[in-house]
Amino acid sequence: MNKLYRVQQFAELAGVTVRALQHYDRLGLLKPGRTAAGYRLYSLRDFERLEQIVALKFLGIPLKQIRTLFSREAPALPEALRMQRRALEEKRRLLDSAINAIREAEQATRPGQRPDSAVLKKIIEVIEMQDNMDWSKKYYSEEAQAKIEERKQLWSPENQERWSKEWSDLFRDVEAALGEDPAGEKAQALAARWKKLVEAFTGRDPQITAGLSKMYQDRPNWPASMQQRMQPFSNKEVWEFIHKASAARKA
Repeated sequence: MNKLYRVQQFAELAGVTVRALQHYDRLGLLKPGRTAAGYRLYSLRDFERLEQIVALKFLGIPLKQIRTLFSREAPALPEALRMQRRALEEKRRLLDSAINAIREAEQATRPGQRPDSAVLKKIIEVIEMQDNMDWSKKYYSEEAQAKIEERKQLWSPENQERWSKEWSDLFRDVEAALGEDPAGEKAQALAARWKKLVEAFTGRDPQITAGLSKMYQDRPNWPASMQQRMQPFSNKEVWEFIHKASAARKA
Protein backbone atom coordinates (compact mmCIF):
# COMPACT_ATOMS: atom_id res chain seq x y z
CA MET A 1 0.00 0.00 0.00
CA ASN A 2 2.96 2.32 0.57
CA LYS A 3 4.50 2.03 -2.90
CA LEU A 4 4.22 5.22 -4.93
CA TYR A 5 3.97 5.62 -8.70
CA ARG A 6 4.69 8.50 -11.05
CA VAL A 7 1.77 9.47 -13.27
CA GLN A 8 2.98 7.52 -16.34
CA GLN A 9 3.59 4.39 -14.26
CA PHE A 10 0.22 4.66 -12.57
CA ALA A 11 -1.58 5.22 -15.89
CA GLU A 12 -0.02 2.05 -17.31
CA LEU A 13 -0.80 0.10 -14.14
CA ALA A 14 -4.46 1.20 -14.15
CA GLY A 15 -5.02 1.04 -17.91
CA VAL A 16 -6.04 4.68 -18.27
CA THR A 17 -4.45 7.65 -20.01
CA VAL A 18 -2.26 10.25 -18.35
CA ARG A 19 -4.66 12.87 -19.70
CA ALA A 20 -7.57 11.21 -17.85
CA LEU A 21 -5.61 11.25 -14.57
CA GLN A 22 -4.74 14.90 -15.06
CA HIS A 23 -8.41 15.68 -15.76
CA TYR A 24 -9.55 13.88 -12.59
CA ASP A 25 -6.92 15.81 -10.65
CA ARG A 26 -8.13 19.17 -12.01
CA LEU A 27 -11.72 18.27 -11.07
CA GLY A 28 -10.68 17.30 -7.55
CA LEU A 29 -11.82 13.69 -8.05
CA LEU A 30 -8.43 12.04 -7.64
CA LYS A 31 -5.82 14.17 -5.89
CA PRO A 32 -2.41 12.44 -5.79
CA GLY A 33 0.48 13.36 -3.59
CA ARG A 34 3.27 15.53 -4.92
CA THR A 35 7.05 15.41 -4.87
CA ALA A 36 9.05 18.44 -3.78
CA ALA A 37 9.39 19.29 -7.47
CA GLY A 38 5.61 19.09 -7.97
CA TYR A 39 5.38 15.73 -9.76
CA ARG A 40 2.26 13.62 -9.10
CA LEU A 41 2.66 10.51 -6.94
CA TYR A 42 -0.06 7.84 -6.78
CA SER A 43 -0.56 5.04 -4.26
CA LEU A 44 -2.59 1.84 -4.44
CA ARG A 45 -5.23 3.62 -2.34
CA ASP A 46 -5.62 5.99 -5.29
CA PHE A 47 -6.27 2.87 -7.37
CA GLU A 48 -9.39 2.17 -5.24
CA ARG A 49 -10.66 5.72 -5.81
CA LEU A 50 -9.97 5.46 -9.54
CA GLU A 51 -11.97 2.21 -9.72
CA GLN A 52 -14.96 3.97 -8.15
CA ILE A 53 -14.66 6.91 -10.56
CA VAL A 54 -14.53 4.65 -13.62
CA ALA A 55 -17.44 2.50 -12.41
CA LEU A 56 -19.68 5.46 -11.58
CA LYS A 57 -18.81 7.12 -14.89
CA PHE A 58 -19.77 3.92 -16.73
CA LEU A 59 -23.13 4.00 -14.98
CA GLY A 60 -23.77 7.40 -16.56
CA ILE A 61 -23.15 9.58 -13.51
CA PRO A 62 -21.56 12.94 -14.52
CA LEU A 63 -18.09 13.67 -13.15
CA LYS A 64 -19.33 16.74 -11.25
CA GLN A 65 -21.93 14.59 -9.53
CA ILE A 66 -19.29 11.97 -8.69
CA ARG A 67 -17.26 14.75 -7.08
CA THR A 68 -20.28 15.66 -4.96
CA LEU A 69 -20.60 12.03 -3.91
CA PHE A 70 -16.94 11.95 -2.92
CA SER A 71 -17.25 15.20 -0.95
CA ARG A 72 -19.17 13.21 1.65
CA GLU A 73 -17.79 10.33 3.64
CA ALA A 74 -17.10 7.66 1.02
CA PRO A 75 -18.25 4.09 1.76
CA ALA A 76 -15.67 1.39 2.37
CA LEU A 77 -14.53 -0.42 -0.77
CA PRO A 78 -16.62 -3.60 -0.19
CA GLU A 79 -19.81 -1.53 0.23
CA ALA A 80 -18.92 0.64 -2.78
CA LEU A 81 -18.43 -2.51 -4.87
CA ARG A 82 -21.79 -3.89 -3.73
CA MET A 83 -23.51 -0.64 -4.75
CA GLN A 84 -21.82 -0.74 -8.17
CA ARG A 85 -22.80 -4.39 -8.68
CA ARG A 86 -26.45 -3.68 -7.91
CA ALA A 87 -26.55 -0.75 -10.33
CA LEU A 88 -24.90 -2.80 -13.07
CA GLU A 89 -27.29 -5.70 -12.47
CA GLU A 90 -30.24 -3.35 -12.95
CA LYS A 91 -28.70 -2.00 -16.14
CA ARG A 92 -28.12 -5.56 -17.37
CA ARG A 93 -31.72 -6.49 -16.58
CA LEU A 94 -33.01 -3.67 -18.79
CA LEU A 95 -30.60 -4.54 -21.59
CA ASP A 96 -31.59 -8.23 -21.39
CA SER A 97 -35.25 -7.23 -21.73
CA ALA A 98 -34.49 -5.27 -24.91
CA ILE A 99 -32.38 -8.11 -26.34
CA ASN A 100 -35.10 -10.69 -25.61
CA ALA A 101 -37.77 -8.51 -27.22
CA ILE A 102 -35.70 -8.14 -30.39
CA ARG A 103 -34.92 -11.89 -30.42
CA GLU A 104 -38.64 -12.68 -30.19
CA ALA A 105 -39.30 -10.30 -33.07
CA GLU A 106 -36.64 -12.06 -35.16
CA GLN A 107 -38.21 -15.44 -34.46
CA ALA A 108 -41.77 -14.23 -35.13
CA THR A 109 -40.97 -12.52 -38.42
CA ARG A 110 -40.83 -14.68 -41.51
CA PRO A 111 -38.71 -13.74 -44.54
CA GLY A 112 -40.54 -11.37 -46.85
CA GLN A 113 -43.17 -10.46 -44.22
CA ARG A 114 -43.56 -7.35 -42.11
CA PRO A 115 -43.33 -7.87 -38.34
CA ASP A 116 -46.52 -7.77 -36.31
CA SER A 117 -47.24 -4.34 -34.77
CA ALA A 118 -47.56 -5.87 -31.29
CA VAL A 119 -44.03 -7.27 -31.56
CA LEU A 120 -42.64 -3.90 -32.63
CA LYS A 121 -44.57 -2.18 -29.83
CA LYS A 122 -42.89 -4.41 -27.27
CA ILE A 123 -39.44 -3.55 -28.63
CA ILE A 124 -40.24 0.16 -28.48
CA GLU A 125 -41.48 -0.14 -24.88
CA VAL A 126 -38.41 -1.94 -23.54
CA ILE A 127 -35.97 0.35 -25.38
CA GLU A 128 -37.83 3.43 -24.15
CA MET A 129 -37.59 2.05 -20.63
CA GLN A 130 -33.81 1.82 -21.09
CA ASP A 131 -33.61 5.34 -22.55
CA ASN A 132 -35.81 6.75 -19.80
CA MET A 133 -33.71 5.44 -16.89
CA ASP A 134 -32.49 8.95 -16.16
CA TRP A 135 -35.56 10.92 -17.27
CA SER A 136 -36.31 12.13 -13.74
CA LYS A 137 -32.86 13.71 -13.17
CA LYS A 138 -33.99 17.05 -14.60
CA TYR A 139 -36.20 17.59 -11.55
CA TYR A 140 -33.35 17.26 -9.04
CA SER A 141 -30.35 19.44 -8.27
CA GLU A 142 -26.90 17.88 -8.67
CA GLU A 143 -26.61 17.53 -4.90
CA ALA A 144 -30.00 15.84 -4.69
CA GLN A 145 -29.03 13.44 -7.51
CA ALA A 146 -25.85 12.54 -5.64
CA LYS A 147 -27.84 11.86 -2.46
CA ILE A 148 -30.28 9.66 -4.41
CA GLU A 149 -27.34 7.64 -5.73
CA GLU A 150 -26.18 7.16 -2.13
CA ARG A 151 -29.65 6.01 -1.06
CA LYS A 152 -29.88 3.44 -3.85
CA GLN A 153 -27.97 1.02 -1.65
CA LEU A 154 -31.24 0.67 0.32
CA TRP A 155 -33.25 -0.24 -2.78
CA SER A 156 -32.77 -3.98 -2.76
CA PRO A 157 -35.24 -6.06 -4.85
CA GLU A 158 -36.85 -7.22 -1.60
CA ASN A 159 -37.39 -3.65 -0.36
CA GLN A 160 -38.71 -2.51 -3.73
CA GLU A 161 -41.20 -5.38 -3.82
CA ARG A 162 -42.34 -4.60 -0.27
CA TRP A 163 -42.70 -0.86 -0.98
CA SER A 164 -44.65 -1.54 -4.18
CA LYS A 165 -47.11 -3.67 -2.25
CA GLU A 166 -47.42 -1.08 0.52
CA TRP A 167 -48.15 1.65 -2.06
CA SER A 168 -50.78 -0.51 -3.78
CA ASP A 169 -52.44 -1.34 -0.45
CA LEU A 170 -52.35 2.31 0.65
CA PHE A 171 -53.81 3.60 -2.62
CA ARG A 172 -56.63 1.07 -2.36
CA ASP A 173 -57.34 2.09 1.26
CA VAL A 174 -57.37 5.81 0.36
CA GLU A 175 -59.82 5.17 -2.49
CA ALA A 176 -62.10 3.41 -0.01
CA ALA A 177 -61.90 6.41 2.37
CA LEU A 178 -62.58 9.25 -0.09
CA GLY A 179 -65.81 10.15 1.70
CA GLU A 180 -64.10 10.58 5.06
CA ASP A 181 -63.27 13.90 6.73
CA PRO A 182 -59.64 14.76 5.74
CA ALA A 183 -59.06 15.98 9.29
CA GLY A 184 -60.57 12.85 10.80
CA GLU A 185 -58.71 10.02 12.51
CA LYS A 186 -58.97 7.60 9.58
CA ALA A 187 -57.74 10.12 7.01
CA GLN A 188 -54.89 11.20 9.27
CA ALA A 189 -53.75 7.61 9.67
CA LEU A 190 -53.70 7.23 5.88
CA ALA A 191 -51.76 10.49 5.50
CA ALA A 192 -49.21 9.23 8.05
CA ARG A 193 -48.74 6.00 6.06
CA TRP A 194 -48.33 8.05 2.87
CA LYS A 195 -45.72 10.29 4.51
CA LYS A 196 -43.78 7.28 5.80
CA LEU A 197 -43.59 5.71 2.32
CA VAL A 198 -42.47 8.97 0.73
CA GLU A 199 -39.76 9.30 3.37
CA ALA A 200 -38.55 5.78 2.56
CA PHE A 201 -37.46 7.29 -0.76
CA THR A 202 -36.38 10.78 0.35
CA GLY A 203 -34.83 9.92 3.71
CA ARG A 204 -36.43 13.21 4.85
CA ASP A 205 -33.84 15.10 2.83
CA PRO A 206 -35.27 18.51 1.83
CA GLN A 207 -33.45 18.62 -1.54
CA ILE A 208 -34.70 15.18 -2.59
CA THR A 209 -38.18 16.07 -1.32
CA ALA A 210 -38.20 19.29 -3.38
CA GLY A 211 -37.18 17.39 -6.54
CA LEU A 212 -39.81 14.72 -5.94
CA SER A 213 -42.47 17.41 -5.57
CA LYS A 214 -41.44 19.02 -8.88
CA MET A 215 -41.53 15.66 -10.61
CA TYR A 216 -45.06 14.81 -9.45
CA GLN A 217 -46.35 18.27 -10.35
CA ASP A 218 -45.14 17.60 -13.90
CA ARG A 219 -46.93 14.24 -14.27
CA PRO A 220 -48.54 15.11 -17.66
CA ASN A 221 -45.04 15.40 -19.18
CA TRP A 222 -43.69 12.08 -17.92
CA PRO A 223 -42.47 9.54 -20.52
CA ALA A 224 -45.25 7.32 -21.87
CA SER A 225 -43.70 4.20 -20.34
CA MET A 226 -43.68 5.79 -16.87
CA GLN A 227 -47.23 7.09 -17.22
CA GLN A 228 -48.37 3.60 -18.14
CA ARG A 229 -46.54 2.11 -15.17
CA MET A 230 -48.17 4.66 -12.85
CA GLN A 231 -51.66 4.19 -14.30
CA PRO A 232 -52.92 2.30 -11.20
CA PHE A 233 -51.96 5.36 -9.13
CA SER A 234 -53.47 8.05 -11.36
CA ASN A 235 -56.74 8.66 -9.50
CA LYS A 236 -56.77 12.45 -8.99
CA GLU A 237 -59.27 12.19 -6.14
CA VAL A 238 -56.80 10.13 -4.14
CA TRP A 239 -54.04 12.72 -4.58
CA GLU A 240 -56.42 15.57 -3.68
CA PHE A 241 -57.66 13.72 -0.59
CA ILE A 242 -54.11 13.07 0.66
CA HIS A 243 -53.19 16.71 -0.03
CA LYS A 244 -56.14 17.88 2.10
CA ALA A 245 -55.37 15.36 4.84
CA SER A 246 -51.71 16.43 4.92
CA ALA A 247 -52.71 20.11 5.08
CA ALA A 248 -55.05 19.33 7.97
CA ARG A 249 -52.25 17.41 9.69
CA LYS A 250 -49.92 20.43 9.49
CA ALA A 251 -52.65 22.76 10.72
